[in-house]
Amino acid sequence: MKTYLKIIVILVVFFKTETLLSKNNLFNVNNIKVEKKENSSNNYLANQAIQKGFDELINKILLKEDIKKLSDLSFPSIKQLVTYYQVSKSLDEKKNIELANFNITFDKEKIHELFYKRNILYSEILDKDLFVLPVIIKNNEVFIFNNNFFYQNWNEVLDDDLIEFILPLENIEIIQKINKNRNNLIDIELNSLFKEYPSKNLALILIEDTEAKNKKVYFKTRIQGKNISSNLNFKKQNKSSNDLNRDIIKMSKIEITNLVKSENLIDIRTPSFINAKLNFNKKTNIVKFNSRIRNIDLVENIYVQDFNKDFMNLRIKYLGKLEKVINQLENENIKLELVDDKWVLEIFK
Repeated sequence: MKTYLKIIVILVVFFKTETLLSKNNLFNVNNIKVEKKENSSNNYLANQAIQKGFDELINKILLKEDIKKLSDLSFPSIKQLVTYYQVSKSLDEKKNIELANFNITFDKEKIHELFYKRNILYSEILDKDLFVLPVIIKNNEVFIFNNNFFYQNWNEVLDDDLIEFILPLENIEIIQKINKNRNNLIDIELNSLFKEYPSKNLALILIEDTEAKNKKVYFKTRIQGKNISSNLNFKKQNKSSNDLNRDIIKMSKIEITNLVKSENLIDIRTPSFINAKLNFNKKTNIVKFNSRIRNIDLVENIYVQDFNKDFMNLRIKYLGKLEKVINQLENENIKLELVDDKWVLEIFK
């Protein structure tokens, strides 16, 4: 009797084996605030919020060059991408104005179809922490923690939730390391500056402050274990020193964010598949397994190949890199590992 019940549960839970699984929030855009004026209709407010939400979404997940590929997308086309939205009222006490606050969910399948047609890759950043150290080079001197506008004001400019920039606390070892390599900072080993974070995303930013018309900024980064270097030039023009420095921080953050995006790209045109076995034991809960795996955005579909009272063979369709899928599974308390050259799934906790 128990065997029959287990089979019934499997059939019910995995009846629709070709349904898009993820319920993750990558394509959700929350806290879109629109001013609610006296004559503004609900439809007008919703349209404003949808356009604003879509702009936020593509700026979050697309590279700069791919955002341009959607510049001709009409608002009716954008509106069709919305699954649903929620709205609540709030008050901006400082300005004394009433606001409509929207949470918007865009349809993942429709977004994927749009990106597929326009040859667009999108990015899902799982590790948002990035340890950054901006250093000023001026008159053959280096300024690391003290007298360093960029270090002191880095997190005061362009605040967003895509990348969490973390600056190291003043550290004598960092000072000694940089002073020792002051004549060749571009070749300094990043791990020697961020010893406590060897597996994290890292960035050293070198800002040349000279009398020239342009300021040069060099980026030495390690993202997803890959070393990447780039540089930017900034024209001084008639800007004040503070305004120019704020522009440098803003554009530097955008540059680094774009580098992180480029190393976390997902190509929906080239999905991958993996066959895995889920053994049934006392810890195995099919309903819980199905619920957890639905939270994994990189898992597109899951197909039941065959099953019996002891195990179930699954074929998993996923996007991106397998190691990221494995990490996401672990976050949902599901282990995927190779056992005797075969992939095996296990639920824990």
